[in-house]
Amino acid sequence: MKTAAKTATIPSLRVEPELRAAAESVLKEGETLSGLVEDSLRRQVHIRKSQAEFIARGLAAREEIERTGFYYSSEDVLDMMRRKLAEARAAKEK
Repeated sequence: MKTAAKTATIPSLRVEPELRAAAESVLKEGETLSGLVEDSLRRQVHIRKSQAEFIARGLAAREEIERTGFYYSSEDVLDMMRRKLAEARAAKEK
């Protein structure tokens, strides 16, 4: 039997009245201020995890370049992308 996960609370947030009014003014129909705050928090967590993963991949790539001495220049990558785009356009026209 699966049990429901317990929920936790986020500390209350003190803001200036102008910020609260601005937030309330952009609420969608049926949306609550709490829902907006939760959605914003979820998005920030996702963004920050993505940024950390991006940095980790970059550092790993740098270590691989230092280890092997092999890398693609930005021009190499752009040329490859241009070729792929041209191939995709050509395939679409067929």
